[in-house]
Amino acid sequence: MSTIFDCSDESQLLAGMRNARQAIGRGDLIVIPTDTVYGVAADAFSPAAVQKLLDAKGRGRDQPPPVLIGTKETLAALAESVPEPVERLVEAFWPGGLTIVLPAQPSLVWDLGETLGTVAVRMPEGRVALELLAETGPLAVSSANLTGESAAISADDAERMLGDSVAVYLADGLSKDGIASTIVDATSLVRRGADSEQGVVRILRDGAVTREQLHEVLGDLLEPEDDGTEDHAEHEHPQEQDGDS
Repeated sequence: MSTIFDCSDESQLLAGMRNARQAIGRGDLIVIPTDTVYGVAADAFSPAAVQKLLDAKGRGRDQPPPVLIGTKETLAALAESVPEPVERLVEAFWPGGLTIVLPAQPSLVWDLGETLGTVAVRMPEGRVALELLAETGPLAVSSANLTGESAAISADDAERMLGDSVAVYLADGLSKDGIASTIVDATSLVRRGADSEQGVVRILRDGAVTREQLHEVLGDLLEPEDDGTEDHAEHEHPQEQDGDS
């Protein structure tokens, strides 16, 4: 039986956070409010919990969830390296609605699905999410909806779709704007040799952070907008999908 906690009530907030931590520790799923849309979360380092998340949403392993972190510094522990342009993005847009895809740290012992050796990372805004992440560590988080359905902008929306597959729902009103995060691929910025050319940052999904805002930070390092004539077959990426927070 799932429990919904109203985080606007201080006593329910304390109880909800305690129950959410315990649920994550057991390998169960929780729903949390973020600054974009509500997310369904699992322990990022528990393959069984991540699989439970994918099953609850009706997703396959070819659609791995992003990872939410509680501090900017945690990115360096999850990514193989953090190029200087990515540091600029982090300073400009974290905490906030930007998810950044980078090559994953090879030493990490986890299984998020078929990631092609990458990890999509975001530091969200919002007291509930950040306080929880400070205690649980990185969480695998996807939007709290069934695949193909609209993103949940309230805990009630999420509960209607996910039901008892989630142990704890943390409610904190409606999502601020109901717009999912922008996802950018910065993997080509990580050079693979002395003669490697400077890569670019590619927008995988439009969202809360606009192309204009990204261009202000990146300049020519932002890949130009597609005119519709390019063949994208060679650019397929597991994070290029709808439905992530």
